[in-house]
Amino acid sequence: MAIKEQSIGIMINEINSYRIMNEIYELSNQNINFSKAISEIYNVRNFVGTPENILGSQLTKHGEIAEQVEVGISNARSYIQGGDKIATFEGVGRTAPEDYIVNGLNVQSKFYNGINNVLKNGILGHLEKYQNFTEDGGFYHIPKDQYIIIQKILNGEAIENLSSRTIDTIKSNINEIEQATGKSFIDVVKPTISDYSEVQQGVIHKTLNNHEKDIISKNEQKIDEIKLEHKANFQEGLKATIGAAAVGGVLSFTTSVYKHYKNGKNIFKNELSKKELKELGIDTAKGSALGGITGASIYGLTNYASLSAPFAAAIVGASKSISSLAVDYKNGEITLSEFIDMGFIVCSESSIVGIATAAGQMIIPIPALGAVIGSLTGVIMLKLFKITLSSYISGVLISITLGMLMYIAFFELLCEVKEKDGKKILVPHN
Repeated sequence: MAIKEQSIGIMINEINSYRIMNEIYELSNQNINFSKAISEIYNVRNFVGTPENILGSQLTKHGEIAEQVEVGISNARSYIQGGDKIATFEGVGRTAPEDYIVNGLNVQSKFYNGINNVLKNGILGHLEKYQNFTEDGGFYHIPKDQYIIIQKILNGEAIENLSSRTIDTIKSNINEIEQATGKSFIDVVKPTISDYSEVQQGVIHKTLNNHEKDIISKNEQKIDEIKLEHKANFQEGLKATIGAAAVGGVLSFTTSVYKHYKNGKNIFKNELSKKELKELGIDTAKGSALGGITGASIYGLTNYASLSAPFAAAIVGASKSISSLAVDYKNGEITLSEFIDMGFIVCSESSIVGIATAAGQMIIPIPALGAVIGSLTGVIMLKLFKITLSSYISGVLISITLGMLMYIAFFELLCEVKEKDGKKILVPHN
C-alpha cells in the first residue's frame, strides 16, 4: 500500500529537515562570528587610521599599535572559530602594570627594538617596579620573531648575525628573569601574534590586510566544514534505514493483527494458533526488511536525486509494485497487456498519494502532521471514488508522466519487446 511508503517517506523527510535546519542554524551563527571577527579588525584600522591620537613619539607609537593588534586579532581569531572574546582593554587603567588582559590574565607588552633591549630594559625594568606581576599568572608579550630567536638559543641552535657575546647576554638576561620571577622563562614570556616589523606605521595597514585575508580564508573553511558535516552520509542513512525498518515492521504487525481481529481473533487474548503467530512473525520480519530497503531508497533519492520525500516514496512504492508485476508476468500469471495496464495504475496510484502528501505538507506546515493527513487523504480519495485509469490521465497529468518515465526506463534498461508466434512478448536484454 502506498501509505506505507509515504509513512516511511515522512520519517525520512523529518530526518533530512532536521539536518538541513541544523546546517542553516550553524551557517547563520558562522555569519555572525565572521561579522564579529571583521569588526575587530576594523576597530584596529580605525585606531591606526588616526596616528595623531596614538600616544608616544613617532619612534614609540608602534608599541600602542602592537597592543591594539594583539587584542583585536586575538579576538577575531577566536570569534571566527566560534569562540568568545578572549582579550580586552576593559578594566585596565592608563598607569596600570598591565597593558591588556588575555583569558583573564594580566599582560604587559614589550615591543622594543633588539632582543636584549626587550629583556633588559623592557621585562627586567618592569619587574623592578612590579616585582609581583607574574605571581597570579601575569606574563609578558614580546615580538614573535624575537621570541623565535630566543627559543633557538635556548635549544642550542646556531643563530646567524648574532655574535657569541650577544647570545651570552641574552642567556644572562633570561636567567635574571627566571630568578626574579621564580618561574621558567616560557611561563612568563610569550610571543605575540606580530613580528616587530609588522606593527610599524609604514606597514601596519598591509599587516591588517593580511590578517583580514586570513580571517576570510578561515571563514570559508568553516563554512565548507559545516556544509560537509551536514551532507547526507552513511551513518545517517543507516539510522534512516533502521528507523524505516521499525516503521515497516510496526505497520506490517498492526495490519496483520487487525486482519486477524476482523476474522474474530484477538492476539491479545491468545486466540491465535501457533501457525498464525508464526505467520505473524514472518510478516513482521518481511515488513521490517522491506521497510529498511524502502527507507534506504527514499533516503538516497531525496539526498542524491533531489526528489522531495513524497515523490521519492511514490517512486519506491511504484517500483516495488512493478517488480511484483514483473514476476507475475514472468511466471505467466498475467499477459503483457495486463502488465502494462496494471503498471500504469499502480504508478498513478502511488503518484496520487505522493501528490496528496506533498499538498498536505504545504497546506498544513506542521512537521509530519500535514504529510500524514495528505497521504491519508490521497488513499481515501482513491478508495471512495474508485478512480479509473482515464480519470488519472485527465485529472493528474503528473502521475501519468511518472508512470511513463518508469516504464520507459523499465523497457529500455531491462527488456525489449519481440514478436513470437504473432504475439508481442517482453524479453530480457542479453
